[in-house]
This record gives sequence, C-alpha cells and structure tokens, in this order.
Amino acid sequence: MPPDAHETTDTARTPPARVRISDKLARSLEPPASGNRIVYDDTVRGFGLRVTAKGARSFVLNYRMKGRERRITIGQYPAWSVAAARKQAEDYRRRISLGDDPLEERQTLRAAPTVADLFERYAAEHLPTKAPRSASDDRAMWAKDILPALGPKKVADLTSSDCDALHRAISRDRPTRANRVMEVLRKALNLAIRWGWIERNPASGVRRNVEKRRTRYLTPEEIARLRAALDAHPQQASADAILFLMLTGCRRGEALGATWDQFDLPRRVWTKPEGTTKQRRVHRVPYSEAVAALLERRRAEAGGAFVFTGSLGAPLVDVKRTWASVCRTAELDDVRMHDLRHTYASLLASSGASLPVVGALLGHSQPQTTARYAHLYDDTLRSATQSVADAIHR
Repeated sequence: MPPDAHETTDTARTPPARVRISDKLARSLEPPASGNRIVYDDTVRGFGLRVTAKGARSFVLNYRMKGRERRITIGQYPAWSVAAARKQAEDYRRRISLGDDPLEERQTLRAAPTVADLFERYAAEHLPTKAPRSASDDRAMWAKDILPALGPKKVADLTSSDCDALHRAISRDRPTRANRVMEVLRKALNLAIRWGWIERNPASGVRRNVEKRRTRYLTPEEIARLRAALDAHPQQASADAILFLMLTGCRRGEALGATWDQFDLPRRVWTKPEGTTKQRRVHRVPYSEAVAALLERRRAEAGGAFVFTGSLGAPLVDVKRTWASVCRTAELDDVRMHDLRHTYASLLASSGASLPVVGALLGHSQPQTTARYAHLYDDTLRSATQSVADAIHR
C-alpha cells in the first residue's frame, strides 16, 4: 500500500471543474488563501490534485462505496509523479469496481496489532497463568530478544523468514536460549490465532538447535565437601537455603519463597501452594528428620513469615554468591545449583525408591519427566536379576 499524508471521507459539495492533471499543472497550481483546493482529472474519475494554503500538494481519489462518499490520499507530489499517481488511481478504481474499499483496508492495516501489541496482551492474559519465575523469564526474553527485533512489525506481516532470522541471530552465542525464545514466540502466536489476529503460525517449523542434556550427579565425597563448606560459611541463611535444596530436591524458587505456614511441623509435611510450583498445582510432600532439624534452627534464628530471610525480614532473593563461594571451597568447578536436584533423585534411586516415588517427591506432573532417571536403577535391577539366578542355582 503506498504511503499517504492525509485521508478523509469529505468531498466537495459542488461538481468540480475537470482538467488534465499534468506535471506542469502540479507545479503551477496556485494555493488557496486558506484551507485547500482540489482540481480533478478529466480522464480518471475522482482522481484529483490537492493543494493547501501552505503549498503542500498531494494526489487523492474520490469514490463511492455502499452509498458513502470516500476520499483516499494516494501520495504527495513530487515524491509521487503524476504518472505514478494516475496509475495508482486506476488500480484503485479497478478494485473498487470489484467491491474492495481501499480506504477501509488502509485504516484496518494501520489499526492491525503489532508484535509489541501481542506482547501486551500475552503479558496481561497468559503470563499470570505461569509460575512467577517462569513469567519473569518470559518477560526477559521479550525485552531482550523478541521486541527489539520484531516489536514494530505487524503480527499479520510476520513471516517464517522473520522467525528463522531471529532464531539464527540468538543462536550465534546462545543456542539453547534461541530455542526457548522460539517456544515463547510460538506460544504467543498460537494465542494470536485463537484471538483471530492471524490464521497460521509463522514460528511453527523453525529448526531447533541440538541441545545436549547435561546431568551432573555429586559423588559421596563431593557431597561431604559441599556440606562442610556450607557448615563453615558465614552467611548461614543462604547456606541453609542451599542445604535445604540438597535435602529436599526442591526447586530454588520454592525454597526461597517458602513460608512457615506451608509447613506442618508436627507431621513433617511441606505443602507448596499451586502459585509457587512449576506444575502450577499444590504439591504436598513429607520431609526428613534432617530437614526438620534445619527448620527448627531457622525458626530459632530468624523471625518473620519466610523460612530463609535476608535483610529486614524480606525473603532471600538469590543465593548465587554463597553458592559460588562454597563451590570454590569444596573445589566443585562444574556443578550447578540445579544439579543438587539431580543428585537428590540419584540418591533416591540408589536407595531403591521407585520412579513413581521419585516423581512424587520431586513434584513431577508427567511420568516421562521422571523417566530420565531410569538409568540410575541399573544396580537395583542387576541385584534383582541376580537374586533370580541365585535362586535357580540353589
């Protein structure tokens, strides 16, 4: 659609005189004392040249649609030549004869939602359904990657090439993050289909980067070194939070946001509210005597509603510095905090706990999520099959 400077639905009330619009006329047409005047072409019906009191000149087309007088601005002179403007007017005339309304189409296009508009609705309607940490991560991807690249673009104009280009750009130094960004964009565009903004999802089919699943389990010796480093650390609130992660296998956000009213201390049961869990449902899980002792110590040392408090009774926001410090002390260079959760699962498996039990303690909503730990049962399975062999030999 060609650019325009002004649009209106007004037309002159008296039939205007018609002349052959030419470049000479466009250059020489005298501006009115005030307002604007329009001269119309004698060959293309409704095609006119408008000049304002300040001398600005533009081409317009008057037409009728459903009994209404309409006027659309084609473009300004001399950016648009007379020949180009006349050709555009003739094209509009052909479309009007088929029932199209070019002015309405232009207004609809201008009002069409952009990717920035898509984020606003996504943030208002979809993000509240996600866990706070996940919602925060989504916002970061929109702010850092999606909106700078695609924000002004109309959602209806978004192409598969646009999505591929964004994925490639992020993949240069953050290949895994590129996959996550595409997942978020794909979800938002699926919602756009539901809202009637588009008919197909241009982010579908973007080729994902290969991701190597990294799972690190701490050995008994590493666990002992880490435990000693935590016991000796001066920041006991954050050190206790890390120890709590080791003893429960919970997620970091669940631990740092834990409040005393979530714990049934006499029965040793922790009930995590649905708003704090990744699976967005209540997770009720028993805990060990060691966790009970840790909670008793925290209760004695810190007041307030939160189990792990920072300054002024507020909850700890993060424990990254303490984690980095104890890892240096324990000589654990390649261990992430989330590996404590994997280690918890591996210790459960090695103790003979079944996959359903592991999944229940970790709060998995899907059995296939827990199935990643199936290989840890080799010793248990080997022992079981050996018992059959021993029985046969006996």
